[in-house]
Amino acid sequence: MEIELAAKRLAELGHTTRLEVFRYLVRGGRQGVPVGDIQSELGIPGSTLSHHISRLVAVGLVLQQREGRTLYCVPQYQELDGLIDFLKDECCINENK
Repeated sequence: MEIELAAKRLAELGHTTRLEVFRYLVRGGRQGVPVGDIQSELGIPGSTLSHHISRLVAVGLVLQQREGRTLYCVPQYQELDGLIDFLKDECCINENK
């Protein structure tokens, strides 16, 4: 992962509301969570939630899928794993210098 992409993803997750939304999605599982459920559970106004979700979608951490009239937000675990791996990648390499 490039450092610029990692920085963008970390910046988006650095916002309290977006981190709360993303953590809720991760708990919801791979099938995703309906936007209405996120709004109800977290008490975020619709327009505000839409803004935060779009920021997470823009950096590839969330995918939106429509099934009939329901819009689901699906956390992208592979991207999250890549971000975590990026952070851990060089762990302790200077330890014995």
